[in-house]
Amino acid sequence: MSPLMASSSTFLICFTVINLAFAKAKVYMVLMEDEPSFSVPNKQKYHRAENDYIVYKEKISNRHTIFLESHLRKGSYTKLYSYTHLLNGFAVHVTSGEVLGTLRNATGVRLIHEDVKIEKLTTHTPDFLGISTHVWPRLGGAESSGEGVVIGFVDTGINPDHPSFVTSSSSRFLNSTKFKGKCISGEQFPSTACNGKIVGAQYFAHGAMANGEFNATRDVPSPHTASIAAGINNVSVVVNGFDYGTASGMAPGARIAVYKAIYAFGGYMSDVVAAVDQAVEDGVDILSLSAGPSSVPSGDSAFLNVLELQLLFAIKAGVLVVQAAGNGGPFSSSVISFSPWITSVAASITDRKYNNTILLGNGQSYSGSGISPPTEGEISYQVAAAADVCVRNATTITIDSCQNPEPFIRPLAYGKLIICTYTFEYEYESASIAAVADTMKQIGAAGFIITLDPNFGSAVIKGTMVTLQIPAIILNDMQASSALWEYYNSNTVRDMRGQAIIFAAKARILDGRQAIYTGQAPVVASYSSRGPDVQNALMQTADVLKPNVMAPGSSIWAAWSPDSDGDKYIKGQTFALISGTSMATPHIAGIAALIKQKHPKWGPDAITSAMMTTADRTDHLGAPILAESLSELTEATPFDFGAGSINASQAIKPGLIFNATFKHYVAFLCAVPGLDREAVKRAVGVSCPTKGKFKCSDLNTASVTISNLVGKRKVIRYVKNVSDKDKYTIHIKEPLGVNVTVVPETFKIKRRGSRRLRLLFQATETTNAYTFGEMVLKGKQHTVRVPLAVYVASASSS
Repeated sequence: MSPLMASSSTFLICFTVINLAFAKAKVYMVLMEDEPSFSVPNKQKYHRAENDYIVYKEKISNRHTIFLESHLRKGSYTKLYSYTHLLNGFAVHVTSGEVLGTLRNATGVRLIHEDVKIEKLTTHTPDFLGISTHVWPRLGGAESSGEGVVIGFVDTGINPDHPSFVTSSSSRFLNSTKFKGKCISGEQFPSTACNGKIVGAQYFAHGAMANGEFNATRDVPSPHTASIAAGINNVSVVVNGFDYGTASGMAPGARIAVYKAIYAFGGYMSDVVAAVDQAVEDGVDILSLSAGPSSVPSGDSAFLNVLELQLLFAIKAGVLVVQAAGNGGPFSSSVISFSPWITSVAASITDRKYNNTILLGNGQSYSGSGISPPTEGEISYQVAAAADVCVRNATTITIDSCQNPEPFIRPLAYGKLIICTYTFEYEYESASIAAVADTMKQIGAAGFIITLDPNFGSAVIKGTMVTLQIPAIILNDMQASSALWEYYNSNTVRDMRGQAIIFAAKARILDGRQAIYTGQAPVVASYSSRGPDVQNALMQTADVLKPNVMAPGSSIWAAWSPDSDGDKYIKGQTFALISGTSMATPHIAGIAALIKQKHPKWGPDAITSAMMTTADRTDHLGAPILAESLSELTEATPFDFGAGSINASQAIKPGLIFNATFKHYVAFLCAVPGLDREAVKRAVGVSCPTKGKFKCSDLNTASVTISNLVGKRKVIRYVKNVSDKDKYTIHIKEPLGVNVTVVPETFKIKRRGSRRLRLLFQATETTNAYTFGEMVLKGKQHTVRVPLAVYVASASSS
């Protein structure tokens, strides 16, 4: 079994600063004071002599080896990785706290971080987003869209045999790219797997092995989100013999490089850092992380955890980083993608729905979920509660959840629709809808109905998007569940002992595989993590807008491996219908590839700016975008969807962009309240600027967030014209409690010209809450939107 073969689709990244006093045998990441290879001054950079570059990398690695040999006793440690490209450091497995203490006090060591466990998170969209009609034609058609761009995926690997990853244009692509990655072959991953569509595939497992969890026989092939970003066009989605239509990635012409660092059990930070380092060194253009930390990292600042630092240097190297905002919604400050240099993605619901219906014998009908075939013929089938067709001495909760065929009296259950109950077992994943389907097939039932437990209340039911081989419906609300039970109980005859003897209740289930399109979308998904962004584990809010932008994330068809054990709901399938910000992220990565193809010299900041300033704030019917909360729909704010829902056709021609570079991000870090300047220098390797007064809100992003407005604040923004000469007029929609003025209000700007904008935020009343507005720059050819989010702590500056 090749470690490259995938084990699950997405992952969470956790980070903790170590407690050195109590360290035992563990893996640590040690950052050194010397420069990594990318930062060494060299005018040639990627075009430098390959041999010289390899020699320098080897020098760094050898220095790490010599450093360890000179400070530590032989046998007390094992070096796992040398990080040489973005960071200068290494991962080391040490046997005791004494060894670690020696490293801590050694000259040349900048930082030490403990390696921690990484957990896994868990078609129609090119048309829905207008890409197939408004973007692909401008880029030479679907097959050419994304050509010349490499998207790197750091996650669980890939199934190289999937039809989404077949291509015939490898030679043209490989001769026109700076990508220098390689494919490591192994069992079930032959060298031919890198066919021109997949241009790189490597795995990283030293950290996992050192921690004793790596087991190649367990880490079997599984899904990969790459098909959403760059899967080829017009791939038939056939599941359980039913044709659901065709699927395509956002950028069918883009290439995929896979860096497997996550396995069936999850993974370790040291492996992920190594994977990112390798991906950037190889020359990927875009890095997709359908992932994020499980909680706010400890330490001085969330912006200074080792992964955020690694991604900052990836941005410095010109690689756009796209990351899932998290699935912690609808609660505030639940985003798990923190830093302003990362493009954080929220998830929306599209207008495609899969609903099913059950018709009862009394003429009533109820809607629910269940992507399943209908009951056979036009006839109704007898309905039976699981408890009424099982042996009487079985445990009630086990019977009701229908997880095991053993308690069922098969002749009695055969040919009936069985009522099962969604209980707490499903929430804690000791039960699954997939197991219900297996049980029903084994006992010969005609299908099944899942109702809500009255003691459980309304719930977001897990697994409703699983595609089923037998008729099924999941009744998602208590009213429908209660109505079904009332009908069943009034039509079931029982003997003196309460045993059911006549099943007179009947029903039939309709076809749940036919999609309907409502036209009203997008809507922010309830699970999508929300702002405001936080700067530390104390949950102090930051002057950073998160998420940045929103893309479709609910019920998305993605390539899957039939051998996957990564998700019990989708075992044996080649496509799966999945939801999460992990699905929204590759949409943005793919669209970024289209922008990169159109504007190959644009950096990560320009691409992110283009996607944000052109995003939609209204749905397809022209109404304000709504957001799902716990119990209702509310009007969405920038903390729900960032700048708005991605508009790909506008993003490739934005008019104006906001630029920010590495030195600006360093200035931002130096301005974070409570963050020591020496801590910043240790983390990023450069000193804070000594001149000028810079506030975090001055970072030149395509948004303005002020987390603590006292009296007034001046904010500076610079815009660059990436289109023809134009004249812009600025309109301000003021946040509640704030007066906003901008100078100039009108300006002309030549092609490639820049203008300085001075915004003054004056508090008029104390809100003690965030309020929202926007700055709209209207030109003859373009409209540029900038969201404003302000928390007025005091209307007085005294």
